[in-house]
Amino acid sequence: MSVPKLRSTAAVFTTMSALAATSILTGHSAAEPFSTTPCALHRTEAHHSEGVDTWSAAYTRPTGTLDAVLVFLSFPDAAPRTTPAELAADHFPATSAFYEQASYGRFTLRPHPLKRWLRMPRPSASYAMRRDWNAEDRAAYLHDAFAVADREVDFSRYQVVYLVADPDAPGVDSDATKVVNLDTPLHVDGTDVRRVVTVFEHHPPDRLVLAHETGHVFDLPDLYHRPVDGKGDWDTHVGDWDLMGSQFGLAPDLFGWHKWKLGWLDPRQVVCVRGTTPTRLTLEPLAAGPGVPVPGTGGAPAFGLGHGAKLAVVRTGPDSALAFEARGAAGTDRASCRQGILVYRVRGGAASGDGPVQVVDAHPRTEACWENSVYPPLADAPVALGESFTVPGEGVRVEAEGRTASGAWTVKITPAPTD
Repeated sequence: MSVPKLRSTAAVFTTMSALAATSILTGHSAAEPFSTTPCALHRTEAHHSEGVDTWSAAYTRPTGTLDAVLVFLSFPDAAPRTTPAELAADHFPATSAFYEQASYGRFTLRPHPLKRWLRMPRPSASYAMRRDWNAEDRAAYLHDAFAVADREVDFSRYQVVYLVADPDAPGVDSDATKVVNLDTPLHVDGTDVRRVVTVFEHHPPDRLVLAHETGHVFDLPDLYHRPVDGKGDWDTHVGDWDLMGSQFGLAPDLFGWHKWKLGWLDPRQVVCVRGTTPTRLTLEPLAAGPGVPVPGTGGAPAFGLGHGAKLAVVRTGPDSALAFEARGAAGTDRASCRQGILVYRVRGGAASGDGPVQVVDAHPRTEACWENSVYPPLADAPVALGESFTVPGEGVRVEAEGRTASGAWTVKITPAPTD
């Protein structure tokens, strides 16, 4: 334990008052070299930039094993109707299992839930929780939460912090669940806490909601489209195709680009397509990995499908690229509506929530799985077996020529001709 364990109330409140609704930690903060391939977009100052040439040291990299603490907070205006164990079970092992499978076993998130409620000093309604939370109210909440939690928790032991509120307290708003980034890290127990996941979910919660929020802890952006007036469809950018677009998606595995960004793909698993001549390559299903059944293999675990190419990239500009990957009903995508070669645009300079990734619909005149897709127009977006598709505005052509005996896809990509 550090001495003193927690700074004075005034000092902590000053730090908490500097909180922002979205991270203000820029992408170039102590950047570490990462990928040197010509197809790697540069990291920019955009919030959660999709650049993959460097890794921002301001964020913890999700490799190996990371420990997470779950702190359960009750309020004097409500008696909890659930137990900490029940709320922990709402999110784990589901969250850990998602990352274990999405990372091909390269990352383990190990939860450490407290066993009892910790009482906040003020009624829940006094914190005015809501989606677009007032900075002062949020700062007051975090100040009180850390003050009560520091008596029970040694924060030096954990790389991820979840503050889980009593879901039945009258002032708790489930729409306020988010990652809060600290302008100035909170120094407690000899460690710097830079970001906190504040959880206000119902019991039971939204599917995979904690996995989505945890993605922000690892520098992944929001991929949904938030309408200006709050009305309309939020899923027009990527539909079902990535957890950071929707935790309800039928195929919520992280894009291959995100797996590249997080360090879960080896350099040889990313193919940079250059020049103007057609390139033939074999793409393993994105979800393939040790122990993950792949369609076409009789349900056998795909132990041999963990090291081949999983992502093809065509650079389309100084800050843009097209990505190609094979998606199908396996692993975390087992409820996928359609299978094939998914194509999407990536912009390294677009901020979280501003469309840094947009799926390209290979079947723009049709939709699929309207009964359970979050956005049916994109549910059939992949290029199906035997089809060819030219990306509008780019002139890049992709053909899904065949499947191998192991279930991989043989693909031909033809870059746009030059003038």
